[in-house]
Amino acid sequence: MVIDSLLKIGITPVVLSGGSGSRLWPLSRSSFPKQYLNLDTDNSNSLLQNTIIRLKGIRNLQPPIIICNDEQRFIVADQMKAINVDLKSILLEPISKNTAPAIAIASLESMKNNCDPILLILSSDHKIKNTNEFHKAIEEGLRFAVEGDIVTFGIAPKTPELGYGYIESYDKISSQKRASKIKGFIEKPNLELANKLIKDQHYSWNSGMFLAKASTIISEMEKYEPKIINICRRALQKSTKDLDFIRIDKNIFQECPNVSIDIAVMEKTNLGTVISLDAGWNDLGSWKSIWETSNADNNLNTLQGKTFVKDVRNSFFRSDTRLLVGLGLDNIAVIDTEDALLVANKDSINSLKELVKELSEKNYPEVKLNKKVHRPWGNFTSFIEGPLWQVKRLEINPYQSLSLQLHRYRSEHWIVVKGTAKVQIENEISILKVNESIYVPMGAKHRLSNECESILILIEVQTGTYLGEDDIIRFQDKYKR
Repeated sequence: MVIDSLLKIGITPVVLSGGSGSRLWPLSRSSFPKQYLNLDTDNSNSLLQNTIIRLKGIRNLQPPIIICNDEQRFIVADQMKAINVDLKSILLEPISKNTAPAIAIASLESMKNNCDPILLILSSDHKIKNTNEFHKAIEEGLRFAVEGDIVTFGIAPKTPELGYGYIESYDKISSQKRASKIKGFIEKPNLELANKLIKDQHYSWNSGMFLAKASTIISEMEKYEPKIINICRRALQKSTKDLDFIRIDKNIFQECPNVSIDIAVMEKTNLGTVISLDAGWNDLGSWKSIWETSNADNNLNTLQGKTFVKDVRNSFFRSDTRLLVGLGLDNIAVIDTEDALLVANKDSINSLKELVKELSEKNYPEVKLNKKVHRPWGNFTSFIEGPLWQVKRLEINPYQSLSLQLHRYRSEHWIVVKGTAKVQIENEISILKVNESIYVPMGAKHRLSNECESILILIEVQTGTYLGEDDIIRFQDKYKR
């Protein structure tokens, strides 16, 4: 009865979607990281979409809260629209500050209108094969959450994984006893210790998913990390509404400590409870995990995309576009995208995050951007460029338009290859159909629109002394950029 009465308020999912996914470079980039990619071969949805879809069927489920950064806001909105999901809020972090501030902001936001919902806090990049078992674990966790505990979900370790944290429970976790109070945490052990932990039923992998009342999370933060909760409270009070988004005040939020929820609360609280989750869980956080969850052939090779191999064993090949061929290789990962190629030994793949950091420090643009760049109106792909020219492919979604703008250093030539374009240049309006083109002079105010229900595709040729994306002066913009 206690659970039923609290469930009248409902369960509000909180999805943390602000990571950069550097361990899955070059497919994942900071402008379009892994959670927005389709890395789950079981379906065609992104990891974020699957995170939301698998919640269907939970009792009295409320609209989710998603936390992401400003650059990814329209990606989130578009992907939720594609699966017909209405959101309670999209919170925009001005600066990435780890999970404790993000969860604090979401908890405070969820309690508006004097509510105290049960929060189901999830990462946006996990794979869970058995949805029914996932729901059963949540239902079991509710018994503890409604009594004021903070429930986390532990995964029975199958291998001495060095990339996961481990939860130590007071009781042995088994199929007969699935819940226990938490005794402590071990953060990413060495191989020797990990080999010991997987043989002891007091230890489980830390999935990073939580279930608790919003008021419980806030009160524990007030007890152990008052600076975080106070800064987040002030930053949320000063937030501004922007279309469907809530912009957290940057000047206040940047003062927040950069700390995880495990360090801020879970390692200190006496309210922690771990529930066993046996649902085919995997944190798709690295090429190693993608490799291990993919279907391999008789030679233990995983081949994705346009690939061909001979005398190759125990290897991972993925190509997004061109033919990728392997010959006489063993224990190798090869990931090929339009503008970057990664070749790595399987035993070294866990060092990729450090390598990407070095690339970023040397200002390689491929770390942040790929050839395809997403915008609120659609996307563009850069094909080829020279010192004074560039060729792009533009996709404008139905009933969307670019801002009324001008460029100081470049002119543009547009050729329609699919759909119908409405083009405004200064005060003149033109309607262009397939195979028709138009020239946009340097310095001219212009706007490109798609007023049809089908997608509009154009080829854009830019010429000028500077072709950077920051050469733009906006006069009107429906997306408030």
